Amino acid sequence: MTDNLFRLEVLRALYGDCLLLHYGTQAKPKLALIDGGPRTVYDNSLRPRLEQIRDERGLDEDTPLRIDLMMLSHIDEDHVFGLLELTQELLDARNNNAPRIVEIEDLWHNTFDDIIDNDAEELTQAVTAGIGPAALNGELPDDLVADLEETDQTHDVFDTIKIVASVGQGRDLRNNADDLPIERNVETDGRLVMASSETQPFNMGGGLSLTVAGPMLADLGVLQKKHNEFLAAHPELALHIAAALAEYADNSPFNLSSIVVLATSGNKTILFTGDARGDKILEGLELVGILDKGARLHVDVLKGPHHGSSNNVSLEFFQRVTADHYVFSGNGKFGNPERATVEALTEARGEDPYEIHLTYPIDEIDSARKDDWDQHRRDELRRRQTKPKTKVRPEWSDADHSLAAFLDANPDVLERLRFVDEGVPHSIDLTTQP
Repeated sequence: MTDNLFRLEVLRALYGDCLLLHYGTQAKPKLALIDGGPRTVYDNSLRPRLEQIRDERGLDEDTPLRIDLMMLSHIDEDHVFGLLELTQELLDARNNNAPRIVEIEDLWHNTFDDIIDNDAEELTQAVTAGIGPAALNGELPDDLVADLEETDQTHDVFDTIKIVASVGQGRDLRNNADDLPIERNVETDGRLVMASSETQPFNMGGGLSLTVAGPMLADLGVLQKKHNEFLAAHPELALHIAAALAEYADNSPFNLSSIVVLATSGNKTILFTGDARGDKILEGLELVGILDKGARLHVDVLKGPHHGSSNNVSLEFFQRVTADHYVFSGNGKFGNPERATVEALTEARGEDPYEIHLTYPIDEIDSARKDDWDQHRRDELRRRQTKPKTKVRPEWSDADHSLAAFLDANPDVLERLRFVDEGVPHSIDLTTQP
């Protein structure tokens, strides 16, 4: 009979991430929650699953489920929002003397204020003053949208508003944690969770150790520099600050701040990558001594970076970090998981045994990917009218661009796919014999 527990559970999280890590022993199980997905994920996926786990453990209504560690990889809305809703529910329960669904022992969360060593309130105030408070919910005034469409900046601005909104959401999560109270970054004595050449594994109890391989101090310095440069360049906070903010989102600087963690239990390993770039993941693994320069690392599970975006991975990444199980959480919105990512993975692994775990059906993913592709093409065609050298992608072709066509042509890859079904727990069980 098995006793040691090490199991990754993947939840449907739309275009975001929401993961549960079960560890410890069967007799004394522990639980970690990694990211909470965007809006609606908490109500539709995370909360129902937490209630099921309470029932599985035989807890009564007045006994909260213990979450030993809650980790936010970074503050993008598609990772933070569910955690914000969870902590807000806990505050409401406390204020109403109602039973709590969970109790959270430890929160790993690098707030934007901590990262830039500043008060990020000035950034969100800039957006509110220039566009209005609705902008922090991703809404822009109609007249501003029309004006931005003429300058081909709409797509960039919406991406940027999403980022800026996340700054406030990350701060709200920190404030909720302070009010509950939940201790934050206990293992680092309240300082940033980050990687350095002196990094050592954290013993989390229950046989689990976590080694932080990102973010790296140098990359956090880049983020600080971008923040300061932005504020220096835009002191006037004019109405069109949204267009200027697009500069701030260049190269997705928040993704440089993703927490990257190697989780180890016995001889089993899971690599959590958040939305980090593949080259930065390799660099961080080398920095902390997990990976020798030019060498390869094999893990049992790799949580695919940035929902399978091809901008975050390469053939080299998949050649150097291999796994038995690959998890790509995404429903096709924003194009993820991308066909190019699956192609690179399959080229890197050849006939090796492995499985790919997807959180939504292929047809649903492809439908959303096509919508995203078509929107980008319209933006590019419009941009070409004023900038003739603008590169315009071809019209969507199922044969050339869909995952379904690639899988039809590669039935061996199709056989490796595993899907997260709605309402059904989906686990990758690495539990070992004692």
